[in-house]
Amino acid sequence: MLISRVLFIYTVFGKRVDFNCRVDKRRVGTHDVVEATNIVEDAMSNLGQQSCSACSADAPQVTDAEKQTLLKDVPEWQLIVQDGEEQLQRVFTFKNFVQAQAFTNKVADLAEEEGHHPAILLEWGKATVRWWTHKIGGLHKNDFIMAARTDELYP
Repeated sequence: MLISRVLFIYTVFGKRVDFNCRVDKRRVGTHDVVEATNIVEDAMSNLGQQSCSACSADAPQVTDAEKQTLLKDVPEWQLIVQDGEEQLQRVFTFKNFVQAQAFTNKVADLAEEEGHHPAILLEWGKATVRWWTHKIGGLHKNDFIMAARTDELYP
């Protein structure tokens, strides 16, 4: 039986981290047991409202399980491998070159603001954006955050 959902707020490395906790009560033998379970999907959601954290060369890449959870927030993005490094890629379509160019300029401004830069291919009527973390040669949570924030720029 679900008793309640509780919002926990922690500060991790100077940044606020919110996550929901599901609190359940169940009977085990003759005892009532109360369990608090972190709901990972809730903690990972709202990527578009998060900012990148500083990343060093020894930072771990996201695990396969984390990738699958994070991909739920950016369903239009594909995992690709280029030059031996896993990356997130999405092709955005537009009515003309000028709209595609305006979008890539917004992505460039966001990248400068966050200090995390993608590969961008600008073509007539489309822009391809690829996010990955150069320092670690693969994917970090920052890449998923930037993918979500890029989605928010798309008209």
